[in-house]
Amino acid sequence: MKQEKLRNLRKLKGISQEKMAKILFTDPSNYSRKERGEVRIHEEEWKKIAEALNVPISDIKEEEEHVISTHNSPFKDTSQYQYTLNLNCSIIENLQDYIGFLKQKISELNEENQVLRSQNGF
Repeated sequence: MKQEKLRNLRKLKGISQEKMAKILFTDPSNYSRKERGEVRIHEEEWKKIAEALNVPISDIKEEEEHVISTHNSPFKDTSQYQYTLNLNCSIIENLQDYIGFLKQKISELNEENQVLRSQNGF
């Protein structure tokens, strides 16, 4: 499983999840979900991870295939059903990633806001 390979290699290289999260511009909990396979790792992120670990992408990333049982599908052409289901899963994963990114940015902006307020006596 690629997540296990990724986790083991990261630990072997002595890199924390927090550092990997910073490399990907996300929060540690979101990176942790990525490493566990709960959230998709995008192609650009794979490139950054491979660079940080100093390995080729192929050493940590394996192509994944979603297997969907369609024997009870109401669709005569199940390929369209499978494509639609994969597309919907991909959209959900992208939105989850984006929500994690936005939460991180909100946190950073709140911290910056506090600093500015304290500097201006508010």
